[in-house]
Amino acid sequence: MTQKTAPSLSTASMAGAFALAVAGAMAAPSAVASSATMEKCFGVSPAGENDCAAGPGTSCSGTSTQDYQGNAWTLVPAGTCEDIELPGDRQGSLEPLDRDLPRQS
Repeated sequence: MTQKTAPSLSTASMAGAFALAVAGAMAAPSAVASSATMEKCFGVSPAGENDCAAGPGTSCSGTSTQDYQGNAWTLVPAGTCEDIELPGDRQGSLEPLDRDLPRQS
């Protein structure tokens, strides 16, 4: 009996590993598809709400220190970046901006 249990357990382990691999492979295309419909938009995030950074003063997610910091970006739906309504004469950009940057010590 012990010999039959061991092969069954091994088969179950292999089946589980295969199922995880298939699930991971199926999840990857949807992540790629969703990022293809999004784009980086610089200068549109309130302080601390950026997705990542483009230069000094930020390192990544949530680290911008200025509202609408020009070198920090947020993912937005593709084609909407430059249409986002911001205070003053600010406008979102697909490239890093030289405005609203933190002061360097």
